[in-house]
Amino acid sequence: MSIAYPMSRSRSTQTRLVLPPDTNQYGSIFGGKILAYIDEIAAIACMKHTKKEVVTASFDSVDFVSPAYVGDMLELEAIVTSTGRTSMEVYVRVMSRNVKTGEEKLTTESFVTMVAIDKGGKPTPIPAIYPETEEEEKLYKAGLERQRLRKEKRNKVKEVVVQK
Repeated sequence: MSIAYPMSRSRSTQTRLVLPPDTNQYGSIFGGKILAYIDEIAAIACMKHTKKEVVTASFDSVDFVSPAYVGDMLELEAIVTSTGRTSMEVYVRVMSRNVKTGEEKLTTESFVTMVAIDKGGKPTPIPAIYPETEEEEKLYKAGLERQRLRKEKRNKVKEVVVQK
């Protein structure tokens, strides 16, 4: 597929409120709840880019940087940072905001790989992306390197599995 779209086409944001059922005994949000939010917004960003259904292939990295507490707002932002033939890497940043003080802090950063699928559930080709801003350029270039490392890791896993 030779079509390419700007990275900004995929940019997606959501705001969530941290509620008591979402938290542990310390009043901070469960990591699994944040992962579910990340998975959802990553899928939305990819569907905006491809206009196709997508499935999660992997959570490549998740860094829980600081907690968010009951009453905080979570602001999630996702953008497709690199593309393969059928897959996309998505960067998701989660910021928390204390409603009373206005303090904002980075809560979580993650890279997720999603795959576009056709009506039969099979991987299907997608458009490429291109950066337009300096920030996007950095994410794009780093995304190409992370893509190379993911392929290398997959090949090593295959070698180990075949040897068993």
